[in-house]
Amino acid sequence: MPRPRFSTLAAACATALATALIGPVTSAQATTAHYSGTLTDGATWIADTPDHWNGTLLLFSHGFGPTTAADAPSPAVAQALLAAGYALAGSSYDPNGSMWALDSAERDQFAALTAFRRQVGTPTRVISVGQSMGGLVNAEIARDGAGRVDGALGLCGLVAGGVDLDNYQLDAEYTLATLFDPADADALVNLDSQADGGALADRLTEAVEAAQRTPAGRARIALAAAYLNLADWAPGQQPPARGDFAGQEQQQYAWLAQGLLGFIVPARWSVEQSAGGNTSWNKGVDYAGLLRGSAHAKQVEALYRDAGLDLRTDLNRLTRGADITADPVAVARLERTSTAGQGLAVPLLDIHTTADQLVPVEQESAFAGRIRAAGDSALLRQAYVARQSHCNFTTAELVAGLHAVEHRLDTGHWDDAASAARLQRTADELGLDGAAFTDYRPSRLTGTR
Repeated sequence: MPRPRFSTLAAACATALATALIGPVTSAQATTAHYSGTLTDGATWIADTPDHWNGTLLLFSHGFGPTTAADAPSPAVAQALLAAGYALAGSSYDPNGSMWALDSAERDQFAALTAFRRQVGTPTRVISVGQSMGGLVNAEIARDGAGRVDGALGLCGLVAGGVDLDNYQLDAEYTLATLFDPADADALVNLDSQADGGALADRLTEAVEAAQRTPAGRARIALAAAYLNLADWAPGQQPPARGDFAGQEQQQYAWLAQGLLGFIVPARWSVEQSAGGNTSWNKGVDYAGLLRGSAHAKQVEALYRDAGLDLRTDLNRLTRGADITADPVAVARLERTSTAGQGLAVPLLDIHTTADQLVPVEQESAFAGRIRAAGDSALLRQAYVARQSHCNFTTAELVAGLHAVEHRLDTGHWDDAASAARLQRTADELGLDGAAFTDYRPSRLTGTR
């Protein structure tokens, strides 16, 4: 079967994000009132309230995609939350700019909260909830929301921030281009359009598909996957054994061949559009040192050895050729709008799948380190679900996470509410759609500068 071209991949991703991930959603069975309005910057907001509102409002921040107002992660989650008595609200973010709408998202979420208070009523408690890119918005709200929100629940959040995201993705794309598609090695940033990014993604994907046919190509794919922090557990498969390096690469390749580059490469254009220029760089990066910090270093070394390749030669080639520089003004803007972890004002529970191909679980490690440096670790808890794919949670897992945040707000202590065992028990008791919480500790995020 021929691989879908970028237009197909983009449409599929946009549809998934707009319908399965970011709404808008309502539930006629549980809702007595639906509200909507327009904010001063042109963003829209929506809210839904149930028959018997319990006084808690969930302020939902949606992920990357069309700037359409959403107030829940999915229709199933919305129905369950409304049936349990929660009110829901959320905004579209500013629809006049980039889909990477971090320059307006936090502001518009707080404005939606103000609009809810004026038009609907005053909640007794506000819990911020954010998913994917909205998980970064959520972390910013948890940092800045004292007096406006009481707690926060993050879902598969892009909590390492936009600069780190662009840099480790650049490291992977640069490796693929240098080793498989040299003509594109100087065309990875300053994209002219989303279509330009899509065409580049197609060329890189075709090069990866050709490389997969040889042991040398597979070793080099594993090297790029290590820089991308790419999960080695793909959909429809069992997780490979710890020492099964060939099996790990095969599943990393599956992610790439199934359209991952067709999403992340064009998305770079949206980030550059928002920031006003290129926000990533590799000039001065030591690619040997970068690999040593990766959890996949042993895999890469073994596959290079089996292929009869000199790993040091490739690493030196990458280091010598690394000359991409960023626009400092664009970087400063992205750091200002699209970073979190400088501290927390309210309790935050982050939940992440262990094999997330779009927002690697290692982002949680980077975020926790920053929160620790800020002295706010007591406010943060992180939990993990043993499952593949981005934001691939059950309704029970999300509701269990919400109950853990409520426990922290009710008692002033986390106790064991955010432990894997307690979350699993809470989810099972809901009798919904199951859960797979697990004790897990993510590795260090590769590619931070």
